[in-house]
Amino acid sequence: MTRDTGSFAALGLLARGLAGMALEVQPLVAGAKPGTRAVLAAGRLLVPEGSPPALRRAMVAHAVAHLRHSTPARRANTLRPMGIALVSAIEDARVERLLVRDFPGLHGWFADALPPAPDPLDLRFEALLLRMDRLLLRPELHDGSHWVEKARRLFEDTAARAGLADYEAFRAIASILANDLGQMRVRFEPQGYAVPAPWRDDNSWLWDFGADATPPPPDEAIALQQSGARMPPPSDAGDAAAGAPPEFGDMELGRYTYPEWDRRLERLRPDWCTVIEKLPGWQGLLPSQAQAALRAESLPPLALPRAHHLDRRHRLRRQWEGDDIDLNAAIEVLVERRQRLRPDARLFMRPGKAPRPSSVLVLLDLSASANDAGPHGLSLLEIEKQAALMLAAARPRGADRLAVHGFSSNTRAEVYYYRLLEFGQPLSPPARATIGAVRGRYSTRMGAALRHAAALLEDEPAGQRAILLVTDGAPADIDVHDPKYLVEDAREAVAEARGAGVRTACIAVDAAADAYVRRIFGWRNYCIADDARSLPARLARMSARLAAAH
Repeated sequence: MTRDTGSFAALGLLARGLAGMALEVQPLVAGAKPGTRAVLAAGRLLVPEGSPPALRRAMVAHAVAHLRHSTPARRANTLRPMGIALVSAIEDARVERLLVRDFPGLHGWFADALPPAPDPLDLRFEALLLRMDRLLLRPELHDGSHWVEKARRLFEDTAARAGLADYEAFRAIASILANDLGQMRVRFEPQGYAVPAPWRDDNSWLWDFGADATPPPPDEAIALQQSGARMPPPSDAGDAAAGAPPEFGDMELGRYTYPEWDRRLERLRPDWCTVIEKLPGWQGLLPSQAQAALRAESLPPLALPRAHHLDRRHRLRRQWEGDDIDLNAAIEVLVERRQRLRPDARLFMRPGKAPRPSSVLVLLDLSASANDAGPHGLSLLEIEKQAALMLAAARPRGADRLAVHGFSSNTRAEVYYYRLLEFGQPLSPPARATIGAVRGRYSTRMGAALRHAAALLEDEPAGQRAILLVTDGAPADIDVHDPKYLVEDAREAVAEARGAGVRTACIAVDAAADAYVRRIFGWRNYCIADDARSLPARLARMSARLAAAH
């Protein structure tokens, strides 16, 4: 008997002593890939070859915890892959806690086998699960992730309230946490997934993946799609029959990095956010979209006042008063005096008012909440598009320049910025189609979008330059859980733009927006539209006001 065979036999004796039943420990077939986990089957535990002895002991102890406290072969037909992995992780922690209660010395076996902490910025499913495992095993640790801390709080509260023996109570925890992961849009790749804790088995012993499984119920919270994407809105019944045009993905134009203000550190984090410029994917116009476009075109045009300012290059002659002498008028006075005529006393010149050049960038909030339909049946996104089209159609030719851009975000690494209508670009049918094709998705990381918009305005001609933001809520993103963090960052971005000569203002379609928009933009630079249908008129007034500001 080789030394390795003897060690497996010793592990079998260890398992018998802990579990009170026979468990044969065997090596997993040669050629197992790195990261392969142990496999618990009927009366056997297959342990990957080459595992360190301490890790093998922890594997055996974990298998014993399942044999003593878990029910095998539960039906998995109501769970999707992410749900199975999350329920399994909670079950692993529950049975280990029960085993350590009976054998306190085993806690060190599990704690010593913990891998190093993953990168705090790693928001993949495996990384979040490993961070949860670390906190459940080592109570003295803390994690900056709201989801990880919530998982520990729910686990400890359930253990105190229902007891560790209540499987269903802990499965309810998994349902809550899976729903949160769906809201966070955390992706799950079943093909490449391995249980993060190296001493735990692959959890196949816990589940029965029968071929007669029925489809999962659509309203099961734990059965959310791992992508976290929202269900598409119901389309017209005739769309499919009419042959909807194919969709094409968004076209990336470039990537830019910007700092972000950390209110706790009171400093900018350099190169913290990545802004990805895009053009919306061309989807054609479905019948419902075409009708909406026609409605937008049939709306009455907006009347925008022209902004004027004093221009010393444009001089008004023959004035009663002014800051300079009109030499031509003075010569005519001398001539008229010699002719003994009564001269005209208007001898002065003063600056005249010329059209004020202005560049206004309308920045639309394209987050997922803009898709929600209001009481009037239209979503904020549809009204935003109509208002932007009306404003672009009503802009005067010449000195006034207008651009329409939009943004949404999916963590600091993906702040999407859509250039829908550029400065100087005519409102042609393709431009209308580009604005109509954009969709509301993800979250609202306002500061990064404002910084990028201000940077784009630097290329505009000298004159009044301004950003007009249209939003329906406070800045937020899935990787930020401090509600004040992104508000303060947006406020800092507004201050940076002001220092660069760019004025910013906001129209908030949110009755409760007063506190955060005043904090971000200042008390004179915002207005609140309680009814989204008033957005076009408010957009016209605010853009004219920005163009006329000194």
